[in-house]
Amino acid sequence: MNSAPPEPGRAHLITDATGAQRLIGWTTDLGHRDGRPRLYLDLGAQHGNRHGVLHGGIIAMLLDSACGYAGARHLDPVALPELLTLSFTTQFLAPVAGGRVTALGTVTGGGRRTLFIAGELFDEDGRLAATSTGVYRPVAKETRK
Repeated sequence: MNSAPPEPGRAHLITDATGAQRLIGWTTDLGHRDGRPRLYLDLGAQHGNRHGVLHGGIIAMLLDSACGYAGARHLDPVALPELLTLSFTTQFLAPVAGGRVTALGTVTGGGRRTLFIAGELFDEDGRLAATSTGVYRPVAKETRK
């Protein structure tokens, strides 16, 4: 797992796609050489729980977003269609107290209507801190309300 920081100024870096992304502060890198999108978050005190480690809700959000980008790239790497999370499970394996975390997703099955996607979150030392599994479905923008 390569968690090298994204290169500044690359066109495939996304920092403000959603309100949640702006609030939490992660960067999405769509240009990694292996084709797997990566989400990077430099941890601060605002990301911690009452024990001083990365909050589980933020871990789940990063994994869900990484899986969503992996699914979108799988379906159409240019248009990046929107996906709806149908089911999502997170396994917390180790606490993360600081530094940078990296989340990534991998499509493990499905077709054009439903995707099965696994996520992994690593600390800055490359230690696996959390995993996830999810089921996702593409949604047309015009059907959203």
